[in-house]
Amino acid sequence: MKKHILTTGITMVIFHCLSFGQGSTYGGTYTDSSPIAWESVSNRTISKLKIINPSGHCIKLCNCSNITIQYCKLGPSLNEGVYLYNCSNITITNCSMDSIDSGVVADGCTGIKVINNDVKNVMGPMPRGQMVQFGNVYGGGNVIGYNVVDNVAGQSFPEDAISLYMSNGATNDPIQVVGNWIRGGGPSTSGGGIMTGDMGGSNILVKDNILVNPGQYGITISSGVNISILNNKIYSDKEPYSNIGLSAYRQYDIVTTSNTISYNEVNFKNKDGVLNCMWDAGNCGVIAGWNTNIHNSNLTAAILPAKIIGRVQSITTEDVPAPNPGSINIYPNPATDYIMIDSSPDLKNSIVSIYNINGQKMIEEPVTENSTMINTHNLAAAVYILKIIKDNKTIEVKKITIGKM
Repeated sequence: MKKHILTTGITMVIFHCLSFGQGSTYGGTYTDSSPIAWESVSNRTISKLKIINPSGHCIKLCNCSNITIQYCKLGPSLNEGVYLYNCSNITITNCSMDSIDSGVVADGCTGIKVINNDVKNVMGPMPRGQMVQFGNVYGGGNVIGYNVVDNVAGQSFPEDAISLYMSNGATNDPIQVVGNWIRGGGPSTSGGGIMTGDMGGSNILVKDNILVNPGQYGITISSGVNISILNNKIYSDKEPYSNIGLSAYRQYDIVTTSNTISYNEVNFKNKDGVLNCMWDAGNCGVIAGWNTNIHNSNLTAAILPAKIIGRVQSITTEDVPAPNPGSINIYPNPATDYIMIDSSPDLKNSIVSIYNINGQKMIEEPVTENSTMINTHNLAAAVYILKIIKDNKTIEVKKITIGKM
C-alpha cells in the first residue's frame, strides 16, 4: 500500500540522546520446541524456548489475551517470529530473533508491548520485512520500545524496520515507539526506518530512536493525526537506495493534521551522495516544531555501537553466584539522585560499580556500611548495570534506571 517518499529539499534538527538498555538481556539456556499455534488462550507464559520453523510461524496467537512471550530464541522461520491476530494484552520481551520474514506482526490487536528484543536479518520481502509491524492496532498500552534490529547487507531484505499501518493509539496513551536502535536497510527502494500513518493513523509518539543506514528513508509521517516525532537521531551514508532522512508527506487522501516533528537530528545522504536530510511536502498542514530540527554533520555510523545484538547480555550474564535471598536490597529503582544498598554485614568492604550500557564504568565506591548511599545525581537518564564485587568475585548484577527524563 505504501508509496515511495519523493526526493526534495532539506532543513535542520536538535536532539537529546538518552542512552537506554536496548535489546535482550537474556543469555541463558533454551529448550527446543515445535512451533506454537494457540487459539483463544489466556493467562499463559511462553518462556525460554528455541523455535525454528522453515514452513511457517514460530509463534502464532489468535484471539488470545494476557500472554507473555519471554526469553525465547526464534528463527530461522519462513514467516514471522511472532504473529498476533485479534489479541489483547500481549507482551514480547527479552527474545532474540534471527532470519525471520518479520519479527513481530500484530493485526487487529490492543495492549501489545514489544520491549527489549534483539532482531537480526529480517528477510521479507514486501509486504513483510519488519522488525515490528502494527496493523490496525488500537487503544492504549501499545509500545515498541528499546528493541534492536541489525540487518546485515547481503544477508537480509527488510522493508520498514517499524511500520504503523492504520493504527490508532488512545488520546491520553499514544502508541509509543521509543528508544529503539535500527541499523541496516535496503536493497528495497521503498522501505526504511519508521513509517507512521501508513493508510492513516493517530495518537502516535516516536521518540529517542537511533537509526543508521535504515534504507530509502529514516522516519516519516505519510498521513494521520496527532503523530509526534521527537528527539530522534538519523544517519545514512550514500547507498544505492537512500533518499530522505525525515519527512512529512501525505501519501493518501486521508485527513492529516495536528502533527509534530521537533528536535530531531539528521545527517542523511541520498543515492547520489547529496545531503537530503528532511522534507516538509506542504500537504500535511502546519507541522509543529519543524524549525527546531537540524542537520548535524557530526553524526556518523558510530552513533550506534559496533555490536548491538547481544550487547546487553555480554554485560549482564556472567556467572554470578546466587545471593542469599534478602541479603541485598537496592532501591529506589527507578532512581533520581541516589541509590541505597542495604546488605548483610558480610558484604562490608565489597565494591559497587555502575556501568553504562556500553560497558563504561561511571561510578565505583566501597560498600562500607550495612546501608550505603550511592550519589547518582550526575548520571544522565538511562538504564545502567550495577555490580557488587567482593574478593574479585561478582556477587550481584542488577539493571537500574536513572529516571531524570
